Amino acid sequence: MNVRVRVLDTTHVRPELPGHAATINLSPFDTLFLALPPIQRIFFYDDDGAPSVPPFPAIIRSLQASLAATLSVFAPLAGRLAACPGGDLVVDCSPDALRHGVRFVQAEYSGDAADVRRLARDAEHDTEAFVQLVPELEVGRLPAPLLAVQLTRPALSGGDDQRGPGAVVVGVSMHHAVADGQSLFQFMRAWAAASREGSPAAAGLVPPPTFDRAGIMRHPKAEAAARNFARLCAPDLPMVNTCSELDWTRQSRRTYLLDAGQIQSLKRRIVQQRQAAGTDDDNQPPPSTYVAVASLLWTSMARAKHPDDADNAGDDGAYLLFPADCRCRLRPPLDPGFFGNCVKLCFARATASKLGWRDNDDDGALAHAAGALQRAIREQVEEKDPLGDADRWAETYQGIPPERRSQQGSSHRFMAYEVDFGWGQPSRAEIVSMFSPEVAMLVGGPHGAVQVSVALGRDLIDGFEVCFRSLLSA
Repeated sequence: MNVRVRVLDTTHVRPELPGHAATINLSPFDTLFLALPPIQRIFFYDDDGAPSVPPFPAIIRSLQASLAATLSVFAPLAGRLAACPGGDLVVDCSPDALRHGVRFVQAEYSGDAADVRRLARDAEHDTEAFVQLVPELEVGRLPAPLLAVQLTRPALSGGDDQRGPGAVVVGVSMHHAVADGQSLFQFMRAWAAASREGSPAAAGLVPPPTFDRAGIMRHPKAEAAARNFARLCAPDLPMVNTCSELDWTRQSRRTYLLDAGQIQSLKRRIVQQRQAAGTDDDNQPPPSTYVAVASLLWTSMARAKHPDDADNAGDDGAYLLFPADCRCRLRPPLDPGFFGNCVKLCFARATASKLGWRDNDDDGALAHAAGALQRAIREQVEEKDPLGDADRWAETYQGIPPERRSQQGSSHRFMAYEVDFGWGQPSRAEIVSMFSPEVAMLVGGPHGAVQVSVALGRDLIDGFEVCFRSLLSA
């Protein structure tokens, strides 16, 4: 790897007022993600926005102080993921665990502010650089840290004097076994507010975070499922069989922005395709933003794999694996401030040939994909107990042929561009960790837009982009 980021200093930030239970047991939603790499996100800030980026020493003081204040409310993130003697996995929040704190890395990028701006704005990701802008988080052996942050400035910025560096990057790595995307952004909003508003302990956070898994663990299948997933991922504790890291050099990663008008047009076209096919009825809800965007992405991925025509796609199933939030779908629902994992991996199945190219681009492929997605959500989380089949999750996922599977993660409800530490909204927010060779990740964009970050093999990405833009503009 061509090293372009140099570490300047590493410190540890501890909670100001730790006050949580000594341990928190993991739920099956948590242990399901035990073997995955950390969630890694980066946020670019530059002087093209307002207000200007402050001098680097001032940013360090502000972020460290606000992080300590925020950890007073999110103290478990300063703890460790540990294994009990009986094999149960817990978040250790004891005073001894919290004394380690959260690693805070200061670094510099080998270039000036203009180089960092270009890095942020390129549609094609410089994945090699992105990987160096997030801190490492060792998850392969317990006890393991849960959070690390990194602040990177351009090297040619004069950032140690009273001038601002012109651009900075905030990188965050969070252990996936203790948080899903919604929880990560719950923490990021609180940290940004503490920095921006000078809150002494993020005490005004509404709703306050709750870490108790009792609402999940009361389910009759929860305890056994949590232990089963833990045994699958970590049969030789304290070692964890983390998923093999992807060879990102064989991937191309690109970002697209769908504005509110394009999303509304997609929804209308799906309804029109249903009406033309005679499959629209009063009981079928209109497509949500999530379903509309997911249908576009899934169809584009399918067509990139079969670029010639629909017949080459065959009648084999095409699958889309995607997360469905279960916080409000459990009975009773979880507390609105719940912090942890609470997503079920669902899968939609469509006929591959119906997603493929035909003479008429507006041939119903989007409606076919949307119908499969809505059916999957209804059957797998809305009309049934989300944990009712937890004992079969692993078997179900392993039964989906990898070559027929695409994946989608994150959510357009994650307002990444509202993470304002006091010097304006980010000019770019991106995810670094991609868990599949073929995946699309969503976040909410400005003014009702949806940002899509796509990772595909280099032999597929150009075909995907042609399909994506053709379907979007039809």
